[in-house]
Amino acid sequence: MSTLDVPGARLHYEIRGSGPLLVMIGAPMDSSGFAALAPLMSGDHTVVTYDPRGTGRSAREDPTSDVTADLLADDVHRLLTALGDEPVDVLGSSGGAVTGLALATRHPDQVRTLVAHEPPVVDVLPDRKEVRAAIFDLVELYHHKGPAAATREFMALTGIDMGPAGDVTADAPDDGEDLFFAHMLRTITGYAVDIAALKAIPTQVVVGVGATSKGQLANRTGAALAAALGNAPVEFAGDHVGFALEAEEFVRTLRGLLAARTQTKRADTP
Repeated sequence: MSTLDVPGARLHYEIRGSGPLLVMIGAPMDSSGFAALAPLMSGDHTVVTYDPRGTGRSAREDPTSDVTADLLADDVHRLLTALGDEPVDVLGSSGGAVTGLALATRHPDQVRTLVAHEPPVVDVLPDRKEVRAAIFDLVELYHHKGPAAATREFMALTGIDMGPAGDVTADAPDDGEDLFFAHMLRTITGYAVDIAALKAIPTQVVVGVGATSKGQLANRTGAALAAALGNAPVEFAGDHVGFALEAEEFVRTLRGLLAARTQTKRADTP
């Protein structure tokens, strides 16, 4: 485990395995969410996981400030710069997939392949106005009624079963709940994807969706983003957290995508 100081925060990250560099990004999930996936990929990849600012072991100086996809992407950019100068492969899931989209847009020279698993980018939806309004109302509900009411509404809006998080009963939020509901939910879901830029960069952008999350908000946004990019989404095992609950099947698909990219690059080499 190592740390990196970035403007306004200190990031904790871990490196394991050997081979091509693969960075795994979550948000608001910290690196513990990849506990099942990272060891499986570390057999043939150098896997980097990290805690985004304000999550897990990564502190941030101003807990009242909003956290945007661009800010998180710049954190990852600084981390990659510290690790070397070669482009890397990136797996981002949920808000981490939005971070990955921002990273590839802002620093395309650093990302060889981006696998964006169920990025909740609402602006690509045909019903984006209604969904944006529902998210705004959800944040207001959090401020007025607390985390329990907001969590129930979040589950209803997204269709995601949050497991134990869905049993929140306390009225007073903890730091993680406040970060998510007050300072990330609107900014991350409201990220405006630059479709033209993503089509123009050398980074291969692959959008993934869960096999069992059809109809859920993040599955719908993932499918809509893939269509906007002119591609079909790649189906991964499980639902929104298939990387954690069905890791072995998830890894087969991920490893296949990265191997196909490597073979394509070799074929293009004179």
